[in-house]
Parts: sequence; C-alpha cells; structure tokens
Amino acid sequence: MSTEESAEVSLLTPRILIPFLLVSLIWGSTWLVIKDQISEVPPSWSVSYRFIVAAAAMFMLAAFKRLPFRLDRTGYLLALILGFFQFTFNFNFVYNAELFITSGLVAVLFALLMVPNAILGRIFLGHKLTAPFLGGSAIAAVGIAMLFWHEYRASPASLEQVLLGAALTFGGIMSASVANVMQAGERLKSYPIITVLAWAMLFGALINVAVSWVTVGPPVYETRAAYWGGIVYLGVIGSVVTFPLYFAMIREIGPGKAAYSSVLVPVVAMILSTIFEGYVWTGLSAGGAVLAMIGLLVALRARKPKLPRIPA
Repeated sequence: MSTEESAEVSLLTPRILIPFLLVSLIWGSTWLVIKDQISEVPPSWSVSYRFIVAAAAMFMLAAFKRLPFRLDRTGYLLALILGFFQFTFNFNFVYNAELFITSGLVAVLFALLMVPNAILGRIFLGHKLTAPFLGGSAIAAVGIAMLFWHEYRASPASLEQVLLGAALTFGGIMSASVANVMQAGERLKSYPIITVLAWAMLFGALINVAVSWVTVGPPVYETRAAYWGGIVYLGVIGSVVTFPLYFAMIREIGPGKAAYSSVLVPVVAMILSTIFEGYVWTGLSAGGAVLAMIGLLVALRARKPKLPRIPA
C-alpha cells in the first residue's frame, strides 16, 4: 500500500483565486451601499431587512440546487450560533460603527480580520502559521496602518468618535472571526454549506428583528427606491452570492488565508469611491494600498499542504 501526496492548495489555485477575487470585489462595493443605509432607519432594522431577504434567497438557492432543507439537532444549533455571531453581532457592530466613523475607516480596520482568524485557527484548529503568511501579514499591516492614518486625518469625526467606532468595528471583527473559525471546524463542514447558511441567516434575521423591536421599537423603513434597492443588493449579491463562496474557501484553505480578502476589500472600496464619489488619492493612501497589495501577494504564496491520502 503506497502513500499518495495530494496536490498543495494555495490562494493561487484557480478554484480558490476566482471566488477570492469575486468575493473581494463584491464586498468592496457593499461599503458604498451600507453608507447609504445609515439614515433615519436604525441600523438594526436595516440589518434585519437585509437578512430577511438573504434568508429567503438562500432557501430558494437550496431548493434550486435540490439540497435538503432539514438539519439534525446539532446542525440547527450550529446554524443558530453561526447566525448569532455572523449575521447578528457582526453586522450590527459594523452598521453602528458607521454612525461614528466613515465607511472607509471601518473597511480599513476590518482588514485586520486576518489576525484573529489566523490566531483562532491556530488555537482551535491547529493550523500552522507559515513564514510567507506571517511576512505578508506584517507588510499588509503596515499598509493598513497607512490607510487608517490617511482616513483618520480626512475624517470629520472627533477622537472620541473614532475610538468608539473602532471599538464597535473590533467587536464586529471578533464576531466574524468566531463564525469564520466555526466554518473550518470538522463538525460544521459535515453539513451542506448552503443549507447551513440559509438557516443561519434566518436565525440571524429573527434575532435581529427581536432585538430591534425591543431596543428601538416597531419597524422603521424608508420609501426611497435606492434604500430598498440597496437592501436587495446587500441581501442577494452581498450575502447570498458571497458567503457560500467565502465559507467554502475557509473550509478549503483555512480562516487565516481566506480573510485576506479583507485586505483587498478596502482598496476596492477606495477605487470605487474614486470613480463614484471623487475620492482623491494621496501619497500616504497610495503607498498604503501598494504595501497592502504587496503583503497580499507575499501571503498568496503560502501553501497549506493537504494531509497525505492512503488509497485502499
């Protein structure tokens, strides 16, 4: 009986790279849409509407792909926990952070998601931290710091508002990281990802509705077509298209490397802001973006060898 070494998997593998770029491009665009959602509608109600739409669309996707709707008791519990951290805590933290700081600052700070993902992946999943990954992360961190400083200097927010917004963003980062590491766990990986996400989004939407009703009162909504168009875009394109791809990447390459999409996202957001909002680049922001991309390219070379497979 011989041992066959499976092919190594990295972010440069086409089946990983294509979803990685697609997720980064879409999530880079969502910051502009979220910015428009921050109005007279309380953030928790906007999050509720988003995931009511997303849950309905995800169940429709499951039906189209002829996937089972039912989970066992453990599956429902895991979906509930996932919905709590990913689709309740995470997004409420992010939307509320944008009440105090700009979407650019939130997007840049969220690029640090790779750090807790890598650390929690090491603690709970035993994933190794390779030299290219650590080196790339260090380079990207310098670029992120430069982007953050540029955004901070351009922001009209006071220091107290920036600190509060940063604290809320950090809460969102940690909530998302817990959900990310859960997806890489063997128990959750045994369930169909779309079915789990459908239930997680439904549970998240129900929790959001309950929390919203208790904390800010009955539903509040806008009549603007742009507001509801944004809800549909965030629910379908920004959630149903992206989360199955992103969580599939986590299952394949681990939460640390998958979170490198968060490094690309603010750069995409800044490019789109340049096109649609007249964003003006400076030497500091351009240098930070270049360093972030260099760090990303270095980390792209880090590979995660698959375990040896012994054929029968």
